[in-house]
Amino acid sequence: MFGLGTQELLIILVLVMIIFGAGKLPQVGSALGKGLRNFKKGVNDSDEDIEEGDIEDVADRKKKEIKEEEKEQDKQS
Repeated sequence: MFGLGTQELLIILVLVMIIFGAGKLPQVGSALGKGLRNFKKGVNDSDEDIEEGDIEDVADRKKKEIKEEEKEQDKQS
């Protein structure tokens, strides 16, 4: 997990407990969890938007290609 070992995680936990205190630790953890969840949701939503945009671009290009082919066929007929 991010290249952190057990010792590093314990040191970070001790520092967090010193800074925020044991009483506020659940609140800090909850806020951190909510923040990470919202970040992941935002990343996933933006990925979906990009994919939808790509699909629309491909569909528009295909429509143009089909129209051009139809025009060429009409000219040949």
